[in-house]
Amino acid sequence: MMQTEVWTIGRLLEWTTDYLRKHGSETPRLDAEVLLSHACSCSRIQLYTSFAEEADEPTRTAFRELIKRRAQGTPVAYLVGHKEFYSLPFYVSPDVLIPRSETEHLVVEALDCIKQLRAKQTNPTSCLIADVGTGSGCIAAAIARHAADCRILAMDLSPSALKVAQRNFETLGLDARIDSMQSDLFQAVPDELRFDLIVSNPPYVSQSEFDQLSKSVRDYEPRLALVAGDDGLAIIDRLLNESAQRMKEGGYLMFEISPMIAPNVATRIENDSRWKLLRIVKDLAGLPRVAVVQLACTTASRGAEVPELKAPSPEEST
Repeated sequence: MMQTEVWTIGRLLEWTTDYLRKHGSETPRLDAEVLLSHACSCSRIQLYTSFAEEADEPTRTAFRELIKRRAQGTPVAYLVGHKEFYSLPFYVSPDVLIPRSETEHLVVEALDCIKQLRAKQTNPTSCLIADVGTGSGCIAAAIARHAADCRILAMDLSPSALKVAQRNFETLGLDARIDSMQSDLFQAVPDELRFDLIVSNPPYVSQSEFDQLSKSVRDYEPRLALVAGDDGLAIIDRLLNESAQRMKEGGYLMFEISPMIAPNVATRIENDSRWKLLRIVKDLAGLPRVAVVQLACTTASRGAEVPELKAPSPEEST
């Protein structure tokens, strides 16, 4: 009599790792572990303590469906509904970009900038920050968690993205200090508001670069949050222009960029007398990733100080 094959946790991981590798996953083992832990409703570490245990049929059925969808290209974060960013858990859906480790450099720069702003103030007040194109809200939330005296206005053109962001702010207990607003960059922001710091992970992918992206990005993540015209600079040009009108004197602007457009971004900034390019920060791969600039012209930055930030909710904005 033939013995029925036993599908243990360890064997499931081995088989699916090889299967996902053949279907183009760049991180097949990690994908397999994350999806199996999700199917088992346990942590990845717990998988390692139960390698020899047999997976029950409901777990195997759920896991098979997840692996099938992953092999077709669906990102793991969308399959499990969450992604860690700056050591914080974030709910994600296809309405928002999946948070990436490269963007954490933007948070590091922002927190360092906040310290510098504090050091320059004779009578420190709450730092007012704008997060332009907030998406999942990961940048705003990470800054708010580590800079408790800041007030943040998180903006996005997409009402669906704002719902995701608001859910994350509430889950993390940060909604009291982060206001959400539906806005195309600063279009809906009250004219009198002036910010100490503006941060953004704007769309910066050119059309030609978008066509070369992996299937899991190109076919699943929101195109609106990725593509910015033929050269990838359409939104960055607007961001530089509009931020100059919304910045307090001596304020900072920092935004994520693609290494492919870094030289053009530097040229744009250096040719704009309103801005001073402080640095372009490289990521862990040594690639240019974050542009940090400071307002050089003070005439546009003189605006009314607003003691309280009260932005309309996404529902009020629509």
